[in-house]
Amino acid sequence: MSVLIEKDQLPRHVAIIMDGNGRWAQRRGLSRIEGHKRGKEAVRNIVETSRGIGLSYLTLYAFSSENWQRPPREVRALMGLLNRYLRTELRRMMRYNIRLRAIGDLGRLPATVRKSLLDVIAATQDNTGLTVVLAVSYSAREEIVAAVQTLAAAVQAGRLRPGEIDQQAIEQSLWTADIPAPDLLIRTSGEFRISNFMLWQLAYTELYVTDTLWPDFDRDAFLQALADYQQRDRRFGRTAEQLIETELKRAAR
Repeated sequence: MSVLIEKDQLPRHVAIIMDGNGRWAQRRGLSRIEGHKRGKEAVRNIVETSRGIGLSYLTLYAFSSENWQRPPREVRALMGLLNRYLRTELRRMMRYNIRLRAIGDLGRLPATVRKSLLDVIAATQDNTGLTVVLAVSYSAREEIVAAVQTLAAAVQAGRLRPGEIDQQAIEQSLWTADIPAPDLLIRTSGEFRISNFMLWQLAYTELYVTDTLWPDFDRDAFLQALADYQQRDRRFGRTAEQLIETELKRAAR
């Protein structure tokens, strides 16, 4: 299947809740860990597609804070897969000018995984192509709590007045301070929820849910999501007439 997209109408930032690895495996009589292994291949495919079409930011919800409650064997396997991904993909990231970032409570990661993650982040920090953001040990509520604590400390220290706490101040205190909000959120596996993911940042994000399980989410499925996004009118509270007027003024410059 060939899916056509307009390169000049791409979202700047796409976020993905990668769901369905376990169900993919169970339907095939395999262990959940095998599903996660197959999901890692889908990650590589979508990162390569994002780079190839010219996306600026791709955020992948890799492991939530709630995921620590899963069976220890599965958690160990997921951490091992993440560690191997980081070690094996660094050369590819450098070759294709990809920068890696991470958001979440990284202090909870096993020491070896945290070291691998920080090493890759440091090695790729000067790359200027696609930025891949891994949400690892991530909770949007914890992120907001951390932001509030940062602002409260600034008020207590006299560096900030309560009246100066506005939307910009909150955004600059989030883990995503220098990352633009997602234009499009994709969730695989057909679940209609955002699962404690980027609660602040998704305020005006377009949502796309597909029944496709993450290991089967390939290039064509990704491009179909982008094509769907390009058919939508993003009004941000304005009327369609106001949007047309804005576009005419921009074209006349």
